[in-house]
Amino acid sequence: MRKEHILIIRFSALGDVAMVVPVVYSLAQKYPDVRFTVLSRGFARSLFTDLAPNVNFMEADVKHEYHGIRGLNALYRRLAAKQFTAVADLHGVLRSGYLRLRFNLNHYRTEHIDKHRKGRRRITAASHKRLEQQPTSFQNYLEVFQKLGYPVDIQFTSVFPEGKGDLRTLADGLNVKKEDERWIGMAPFAAHEGKSYPPEKMEQVLEQLLQRVPQGRIFFFGRGEREEEYFTRWCKQHPQCTYVAPLVESIRQELILMSHLEVMISMDSSNMHLASLVGTPVVSIWGATHPYAGFMGWGQSEDNVVQVELDCRPCSIFGQKPCLRGDFACLNNILPEVIVEKTLKNLNIK
Repeated sequence: MRKEHILIIRFSALGDVAMVVPVVYSLAQKYPDVRFTVLSRGFARSLFTDLAPNVNFMEADVKHEYHGIRGLNALYRRLAAKQFTAVADLHGVLRSGYLRLRFNLNHYRTEHIDKHRKGRRRITAASHKRLEQQPTSFQNYLEVFQKLGYPVDIQFTSVFPEGKGDLRTLADGLNVKKEDERWIGMAPFAAHEGKSYPPEKMEQVLEQLLQRVPQGRIFFFGRGEREEEYFTRWCKQHPQCTYVAPLVESIRQELILMSHLEVMISMDSSNMHLASLVGTPVVSIWGATHPYAGFMGWGQSEDNVVQVELDCRPCSIFGQKPCLRGDFACLNNILPEVIVEKTLKNLNIK
């Protein structure tokens, strides 16, 4: 009899893949005799490295090497050689659906994610909106494994067994935390404008925090042109600030640093989910999107959510749609002081 070996498919963005980690970890702990292989893009490898002895990772470049039908057929042949006993499609898009079809035709057990699109349309409707909590991504993932015959409850705190990663492995400037320092992370940008707090307002948050927390040290997370522009400038103005991206070599190193933060300030973005993977509390800022869509970071408290109530919110599940009002009031109406106060509460500073 073949050893049970489950293929888990999840491509997509970093945040979506990060949300798979608590589920896979919990499965690996509950079913130590079952092998789990995660199929994703290369950037996700470090999320699953050393997660558990029975968890493996396979990289697939579906935009180039395995592009199109011919590429997916080649990928299927590579996967079929691994002799999986079941397939969990946690992505539910055309690519993963095609792979699932090939497995189905060859009599594999397969299940796929239910994205509850009808409920999502109701909470983002321009009129007759019904703002109701949707099943979280974690619940949707768990449902797939329940259908495959592997029920599990999530038991997860951090990707690091001791709760924190080894700072000594990081570059100079990141590898020592002084006894009196208060480490705070900031990630004010996201892939879409509807999820990015205005930089001039985040600068006010930064300045207020440096005033209120004189022993504070601020770490900026994120990569891109805007990050390069603003983080470089803010670091020049404030010696207590550090731009992380040029000093780390991998997501794994970012996770090590995040595990030593006392709090992270982030948008509804991948950095919220990365901080959640190491048990760091996140003051999360929500604009065009909403926690009710089901994308809150694992283990995060609703008390740390920052948002304003507007009839048009949420207008988008992923934040990519144009603003219906044209002024992004969902973000511009958030006062910097609210973010600062929630951050100070996490630091137990009044």
